[in-house]
Amino acid sequence: MLQTRRVAQLLTGLLSLAVGGLAQADDGLVSGADGRTLAQTCAGCHGTNGASVGPAMPSIGGMDSGYFVEVMQGFRDGEIYSTVMGRIAKGYSDEELEQMADYLHDKPFVPASQAFDAELVDEGRRLQKKYCEKCHADGGVVLEDEEYYILAGQWTPYLRNAMEDFREGRRPIERKMKTQLERMLKREGEESLEALYAFFASQQ
Repeated sequence: MLQTRRVAQLLTGLLSLAVGGLAQADDGLVSGADGRTLAQTCAGCHGTNGASVGPAMPSIGGMDSGYFVEVMQGFRDGEIYSTVMGRIAKGYSDEELEQMADYLHDKPFVPASQAFDAELVDEGRRLQKKYCEKCHADGGVVLEDEEYYILAGQWTPYLRNAMEDFREGRRPIERKMKTQLERMLKREGEESLEALYAFFASQQ
């Protein structure tokens, strides 16, 4: 009986040590992870190094670091509508978001290879220059210290979904964007959006 008790105590002690070791290892993995390791959790949806291969998921490689952190905080804090990103973002601290942002910012933005209506491209270029250029300069391409989201070469289905969220109030929209969008739709009609999407998709 005494021997059985000692064996049980020994097993309990070993189990405690094992659990404690795993907890420390897990804590080290989370708190000590670098940007590359943290960003790997994005790859399943947004592609390796942020180069998305799924049309509903935006490419995030090359994104401005500050903008990435701002959007992720918005998802995490419930200020930006999402289906799954809100739950995912809750798992990261501000410091970890900054590490991820810096890592992804240093990766190249890879334009999506996708079909588009070539007949709408010239009209979309005109509309972009007239209504969007002040914020999304040079046709929405990646610029140094770009504070806005990358549009040129982005997946069209994602852009459609994002625009719908802006228009339905599910995502906050800046006043100047709202003003320009309303002005364009009033003057150019709903079809102007499809022309813009075709132009952005052509930037490959």
